[in-house]
Amino acid sequence: MTTPDDAWIAETAPYLAPREPGRTDAWTEQAARRGRRGGQRLLHAGEVEAPDAVRAALGLPAGERVVVRRRLILLDDRPVELADSYYPLAVASGTALAEPRKVPGGAVTLLAELGYTGAEVVEDVSADLASAEERELLQLPEGGAVLRLLRLTRTADGAPMEASLMVMPGGRRLTYRLPSV
Repeated sequence: MTTPDDAWIAETAPYLAPREPGRTDAWTEQAARRGRRGGQRLLHAGEVEAPDAVRAALGLPAGERVVVRRRLILLDDRPVELADSYYPLAVASGTALAEPRKVPGGAVTLLAELGYTGAEVVEDVSADLASAEERELLQLPEGGAVLRLLRLTRTADGAPMEASLMVMPGGRRLTYRLPSV
């Protein structure tokens, strides 16, 4: 979420909880709480070969295919993030996750209905130069830097159920809020 000082507030918990019927997605709600308009555009959904980082995170062999949902995340109609969510075929093949349409209640809600609930999340953040495609989609200049966040979600028994790669402009600051224990 972008704030007036352009800080990015990253709250993971709302993205891991299934949505109640009639509620909008977590991003739209977060933006609305700050008086902003959040949205997203689905760029692709279907089977692809898993990128190396995703394959490693999900513990898959080389060449393994996964289901991906690639979205362009918008704030006030401006692109602020690319979000690619990858699912093992055993989890998502033949489900609405593999179809190029909106998933009612969102992916987390559908996954819960299928018996997959996230119990552990590991996030890894790195910085890099944006690729040509990332520069185009995020409207960045040549040589623009990005932050890359790889989020791995596992079930209570430790099985990887989702790996998400998020790419956002490098001028952002990530702030994490964790619940008190």
